[in-house]
Amino acid sequence: MFRLDNKVAIVTGSTSGIGRAIAEAFCAAGAHVIVSSESAEATAQVSAELGATGIACDVTDPEALKALIAGTLELHGQIDILVCNAGIAGKNGDASLEDFDRVIAVNLRSQVALTGLALPHIAKQQGSIILIASLAGLRGNASINGYALAKAGVVQLARNIAVQWGPQGVRANAISPGLIDTKLLADLPQTGDFMTRRMQMTPLRRVGTVEEVAGAAVFLASPAGGFITGHNLVVDGGTLITDGS
Repeated sequence: MFRLDNKVAIVTGSTSGIGRAIAEAFCAAGAHVIVSSESAEATAQVSAELGATGIACDVTDPEALKALIAGTLELHGQIDILVCNAGIAGKNGDASLEDFDRVIAVNLRSQVALTGLALPHIAKQQGSIILIASLAGLRGNASINGYALAKAGVVQLARNIAVQWGPQGVRANAISPGLIDTKLLADLPQTGDFMTRRMQMTPLRRVGTVEEVAGAAVFLASPAGGFITGHNLVVDGGTLITDGS
């Protein structure tokens, strides 16, 4: 029930971190994976390492998004799964409106644009869309306003697609990771009481791994998740639900 044999899956932002882990897990489950990031060099390297296909794409470029869809169809003739993972954190604190616009463009607008292009093809396969959101989009935030707003929008986008395209057999879900061991974690304060407080707020008392997020994506893309749509799967070790005890 967790196999993806002969499915064609596009994963954006898949040359590092969560995106790469999802691409690798999809390959292991039998899918034909399109690895994609804005760096042509990184895309070529990671696709070669995974035995996948690489198509470089800047998700803020409308023509590049069209080329990503067209290239996938030319190579494989179908699209079964789309994972919109590409994203940036932006600046903390009172960032400029220019930074805000960039964060929204990469994290939310690109997902609206790419799903719009892919959905007619995914509907032919009665396939699945997975949007990578964040725990930040489910709680108030003091310093990552644009990022949190974008990720909240991503969750709502998944719900909207689920309602609009469900009658054609398309499933759409979001995944909201909590604190995961990625480059973003390395950029957070490692001294003082930040990590101590965060672990106190996480019942499992540890950060998550990219493989654990990838496992959730495989579940949602596979027949095992066949009756799940419009859902936001939180992968956070329990941070969202705890009272800090």
